[in-house]
Amino acid sequence: MKRPPLASELNLCLCHTCGMACDMTHQPHECERCDAPLHRRKTNSLTRTWAYMFTALAFYVPANLLPVMNTKMVGNGADSTIMSGVLEFWEAGAWDIALIIFIASIAVPGIKFVALTLLLVTVQRDSQWALKERSKMYRFVEVIGYWSMLDVIVVALVASLVKFQALADIEPRPGILFFGLVVVFTMLSAMSFDPRLIWDRAQEDPHFEEVKDEATSH
Repeated sequence: MKRPPLASELNLCLCHTCGMACDMTHQPHECERCDAPLHRRKTNSLTRTWAYMFTALAFYVPANLLPVMNTKMVGNGADSTIMSGVLEFWEAGAWDIALIIFIASIAVPGIKFVALTLLLVTVQRDSQWALKERSKMYRFVEVIGYWSMLDVIVVALVASLVKFQALADIEPRPGILFFGLVVVFTMLSAMSFDPRLIWDRAQEDPHFEEVKDEATSH
């Protein structure tokens, strides 16, 4: 069965703002519905993705080394980093909260760094390895990105609840700011990456039709 035509073959491009399929033969290249500029591929996608990811990596170190909150009980205060907070919850028997914070604060950013690096390197090397799987990996990175902010929300909620008690107080520390920046820049990095670049080189392969048919059949 003959495959349906590609958008590039029909000279069409999706608007990144409203999602409308626009005709690229018209000048200037602007969306007919919302007047947003049209691009067949995200401008400087790889460069911006690398830049945002390296920035996130730079903030990731102080985010884990600096304390994220200070807990005062009856006048005695103690600073807690993300990892020490996880250990405290675990030792207190709240293993479920410890596991959630560990996944959201340690595992998720680490997975995003590894996945984005893999996507960037394979695209730059024009790799045709696991095209469908890499596309799914990118969607997975997009989905889990928002859960990284959970640790920031936990600190904010705990701080607001504890302040109701006269003998206890919790204050945020610089580490939570750096962690928030890590989340923001990893999200920007994922948003800057254009997953269509994964398939661009594959279209030049004579066996592209077989690969595409296999990918769309699942």
